[in-house]
Parts: sequence; C-alpha cells; structure tokens
Amino acid sequence: MQPASDNIKLHALLFGLTVLTTLASGALMAGHDIFSNPLLIGNGASFSIALLAILGCHEFGHYYYAKKHGVNASLPYFIPLPPPITLIGTLGAFIKIRSQIPQRKALLEIGAAGPIAGFIVAIPVLFIGLSQSTIVDLSQHEGTFILGDSLMFKLAVMMIHPGLSPDADIMLHPIAFAGWIGLLVTMLNLLPIGQLDGGHIIFALMGESHKKVAGICFILLIIMGIFLAPNWLVWAGIILILMRKIDHPPILHFEDHLDLRSRVIGFFSFLILVLCFVPVPISINH
Repeated sequence: MQPASDNIKLHALLFGLTVLTTLASGALMAGHDIFSNPLLIGNGASFSIALLAILGCHEFGHYYYAKKHGVNASLPYFIPLPPPITLIGTLGAFIKIRSQIPQRKALLEIGAAGPIAGFIVAIPVLFIGLSQSTIVDLSQHEGTFILGDSLMFKLAVMMIHPGLSPDADIMLHPIAFAGWIGLLVTMLNLLPIGQLDGGHIIFALMGESHKKVAGICFILLIIMGIFLAPNWLVWAGIILILMRKIDHPPILHFEDHLDLRSRVIGFFSFLILVLCFVPVPISINH
C-alpha cells in the first residue's frame, strides 16, 4: 500500500485563508476599520507575519523530525477563523501522523521539536514587539483585558522596560501580542496530557507511568479552572472532546533504549513549560 500523499492545493488554500484572517485581526488590533475599507487589511502584516512564523516553525519542527525518523506525516494544516470569532484570526495549525511511531526516541523528538522551534522564534518576536509597545496608566484603562505574565514574559519586560511602575502596564504592540500568543500556545501544547506535545514527551520518558502524571495534570486543570481562571476549564474540555482520553496510544518498540541526549531534550521541553506557564491567561482590569 502506498503512503498517503499531501493535497498541496488544500494546504495552500488553508494557509492563504489563514494569512487573510490573521491580517484582518492584526489590522483591527492596530485600530483600522477594515470593514469600511478592506484595503486597510495590509496594516495587519506585522502581526500576521509574526504569528504565522511562530506557528509555522512549530509545525514544521514536528514535520522535519517525523520525516527524519521515517514517520509518514502530513504538511501542516492551518486553521483560519476570521475576527471577531477569534481575536487572532486562527485556531492554530496541526500535522497528521499517518503511520505508527516506531521508537521512544522518535516520539520524543517529534513531540519536542514543535514547541522548542516555536519557543525559539517567539522569543525574538516578543522582544521586538515589546520594544515597540507603549506604557499606559492602569487607572485610565479600567474594563480592559489584562494578559497574564509568564516567567519568560516578565523577564522580557524587565529587560525592555526596566523599572516599570506598579500603577503602569504595557499596551502591547501587535507583534508583542503575537509573541505572547506564541508563549501561550507553547505552554498549552507542552502540558503532559494525552496526545499534546507534552503528552508525547512524558510517554516517551515514563511509559505507562505517564498516566499518573496526565491524570494529576488534568485534575490540576480543573482546580485552576475553578479557583484561578475559567480558561482552564475550557482547555480541559477541548482536550476531552478532541482527544477523548488523557492517556497516550502505544508505540511499536517502547523497549528500545532512550539515550541521554533524548532525555535532556525532554527535560528541556518541560523547562520551557515552566518558563511559559501563565496561571491566569486573561483577566479584566477592574
């Protein structure tokens, strides 16, 4: 049987539509009325390029290592969703794994390559965006959305805007917002549950013991959703709906040895999770 091939036209169409929807989102963020004048959509280019660079590198990280290990994988499917349905113009992207993954090392490297690549791109995007962002007085912006700070985001702010007053905050430039989204997507994907990237990594590292970790993490999502932010309940629901279970399907040769390099990659991935973790992703300034 011949391996399934990619429908290049479909991938190109989805990517093209996602370019348009992210352009529209970026232009709206920059204050342009694209509904009155659609030609203003070009003003969203900086946001669109920054966000799609992060998402694209994430997915092509998976794709490259899938091909390297002889795993049949599709090109990325980008998911366009226009504003105002989504603020960022997309639901992200994904690749399809069409054949069983042969070894623990292959599973770990395929799972880790995406978030590591996305993280590497998101960092300079965030720094560039923060350098173009403006400082605002929080008291004059009541009722606005406040984006949560990860350790990585706090570090970047300290470097770009040192000595920020407690009464002040940063009005993010669209590029900085793309960087923030990149860190959030990286964090969500690295949660060690099911077939998320973090689920692949923890299964490769721990085998069947991963079920305990996945179960604890899922319970923590529920607890955080109740006591910290309802966003976590939404994410927990998405995991159950899309994946239907929180454990991981088997691979062909789990008994194969996992070398030190692979283990270091796995632990580095979870260090990225810690750096990107946001307890309360979005709140409202009262």
